[in-house]
Amino acid sequence: MTSSPSAAPYRFPIAPRYAGMESSPLKDIFALAAREDVVSFAGGIPDPELFDLRAVTAAYDWVLAHQGRRALQYGVSEGERELREQAARRLSRELATDASQIRITSGSQEGLFVVAQALLEPGDVVLVESPTYLAAVQAFSVHGARMIGVATDDDGVIPEALEEAIRTHHPRMVYLIPTFQNPTGRTMPVGRRQAVADVLLRTDVPLVEDDPYGALSFTGSTWAPIAALPGMAERTILLNSMSKLMAPGVRIGWMRAEGPVRDTLAVAKAAISMQSSVVDQLMVARYLETADLEAHIATVSEVYRERRDAMARAIAPVLPEGAHVTHPDGGMFLWAALGEGYDAQSMLEDAVEAGVAYLPGWSFFADHPDHSTMRLSFVTHAPAVIEDAIGRLGEVIAAHRA
Repeated sequence: MTSSPSAAPYRFPIAPRYAGMESSPLKDIFALAAREDVVSFAGGIPDPELFDLRAVTAAYDWVLAHQGRRALQYGVSEGERELREQAARRLSRELATDASQIRITSGSQEGLFVVAQALLEPGDVVLVESPTYLAAVQAFSVHGARMIGVATDDDGVIPEALEEAIRTHHPRMVYLIPTFQNPTGRTMPVGRRQAVADVLLRTDVPLVEDDPYGALSFTGSTWAPIAALPGMAERTILLNSMSKLMAPGVRIGWMRAEGPVRDTLAVAKAAISMQSSVVDQLMVARYLETADLEAHIATVSEVYRERRDAMARAIAPVLPEGAHVTHPDGGMFLWAALGEGYDAQSMLEDAVEAGVAYLPGWSFFADHPDHSTMRLSFVTHAPAVIEDAIGRLGEVIAAHRA
């Protein structure tokens, strides 16, 4: 028996935490990126021309030829041994790590969801930078947590503001992106990292540290994670990803943790996705063993530096007086605050009509959003394309000038 053509379509009851989420900024990013008539700066989408396709192909071929039956079988929730060993080897450059401390995830995005599943109860408070990574806000929010934004400056989260927020809100955890932060591109200097660690140690609050961009340095300088500071390793869950370094479509990342929480993370991971793709894990492990990832990162970082410079040159003259734009030393993003009287969300339709897209900054704030802000990714397009599109964006900004 079928319903009559005039009957209203059936609507499944939706959990309140997803009410009103028919779309999301992340979903919209990829829709904009797919439009051929729009130059999109909205998403941190690596240029596919830069993928190390030959080495990735060789790694897949080797795995399927030598470990094919295992690669196509179920795996373990903790992750395949070879990949956990390779991840531990990479982390040990700055933080002594063994394979038992690694849990493999399907990108660091799943890692955030696993952490939320393992640690958060409805009503828990999570302190985040203001602004912070929007998908982290979503992952924590759908588990019923309440995000509180902590004041930041050009060096990242302000330690005094963090300590005051801890005293006021008694958070379950603090979430930070210290290196080439998404969305601002800012990096915490060593002194700021130590001051933040001192606050967390003094107040006994755990840290979830997200580091997907740290290797993409334009200056040759690198920063050890906060987790590497004395006393912090045991109270930090550190997330890394191969998405920005090798290939986002592979969806492989990992978490580093110590103590009993490792088992809880594995149980949460099993409940969400059983295990990450075994063939992809083994391919990444083979790639890390045989390919020159550091040379690939150096090549990509040089290209990204040129594109950052192109965007910085193009955007400076089109911003209104008093606007502020970051100039990151690595990563993928510029962050522009246009200032009072501008609404980046209301400008977006005109910008897309002009053939250029960005991500309005309001979605990166846990609370008290600055609607004049926008995030622009410089990694996808060549300098000439960036300069032309920013010129068109400048015309849109001028048309909306208060």
